[in-house]
Amino acid sequence: MTKEKQVPREVRGAGVLTALQGLAAVVFAVALVVRAFGAEDAGNVLGEAAYFAVLGVAVLAVGIGLVLGRHWARTPSIVVQLLLLGVAWYMYGPSKQQLWGALLGLYVVVALVLLFTNPVRRWALGLDEDET
Repeated sequence: MTKEKQVPREVRGAGVLTALQGLAAVVFAVALVVRAFGAEDAGNVLGEAAYFAVLGVAVLAVGIGLVLGRHWARTPSIVVQLLLLGVAWYMYGPSKQQLWGALLGLYVVVALVLLFTNPVRRWALGLDEDET
């Protein structure tokens, strides 16, 4: 059995969801750079764009790591999902954006459920490698 077949499909699914989150942050950073042209406070906007670009690239790398079946990527992905769950709660409650908060919360919960399924936990602990 090859290493590629040992990676549960739930890991790859969570990786795709996480990579999409990173890609969204990178796209947002590009949009901020475009906004900076002609803005009075271009330095602040470019700083914000750099912040989102760094975070987006890191989250994208974690998602790609999960898709490729790298064990190190599971924990950072769980941390990202937990942070985004707080963002979803804030969108739903204090920001009064119930639709967007509920959609983001559902997206994050799906990713978390995928990361905590039994096959993924066994894979993360290396229990399936003993059987081969």
